Amino acid sequence: MPRDLHGAHVVVVGATGVLGASIAKQLTAAGARVSAIVRDHTQLDGASVAQYALADVTDHVAMQTAFASVAPFDGVVNATGVVAFGNVADLDAATLSQLFAVNAIAPIVMLRESAPHITDGGFFVNLSGVVATQPVAGMAAYSASKAAAWAAMTAAARELRQRRIDVIDARPPHTETGLSTRPLAGLAPKMPQGLVPDAVAARIVAGIMAGERDLPTESFS
Repeated sequence: MPRDLHGAHVVVVGATGVLGASIAKQLTAAGARVSAIVRDHTQLDGASVAQYALADVTDHVAMQTAFASVAPFDGVVNATGVVAFGNVADLDAATLSQLFAVNAIAPIVMLRESAPHITDGGFFVNLSGVVATQPVAGMAAYSASKAAAWAAMTAAARELRQRRIDVIDARPPHTETGLSTRPLAGLAPKMPQGLVPDAVAARIVAGIMAGERDLPTESFS
């Protein structure tokens, strides 16, 4: 069902990142009031974000407090994530733990802690990315962490259907956010030119407004 964002209150987790900032800006342009949950508020765009709460996404108690402090709201967008490169045989324990803590466990905790505060008929968007369903050699652990989030969002969508809350998994192809230049480990392989962040953000916001319940890789072409 189409959704009017004018007057809606949306929380963007990771609104200081390239993609998160663009999503916040475009939500504001669509008439939404945007709150942010970030680690460093000094990097926020004050023109797009009305209020903020501070939390590290791996601190579950802090995330619970952050969502409660900006509640109630009509939707949540999780635009956080980390990446690592290298073969499984060379993967160290700390990198593996961090990949899953940020990319898999954190989105599940966000949904758990935000769901009680989301108005019926609202939404929760998680950006898992193309590797969630199209895993890549040399990025096995990263792909697995995103696949875990995708599976959780797919199942949670059924669980929250009674409240008409759309749990939307977005799987855009490689996007030029600069994330690949800041890996937890390894070096990024040579990749083709990625999508423009503003275009990806616009597609996500358009999907929210159109009432889409899934944004597969093909929908970004």
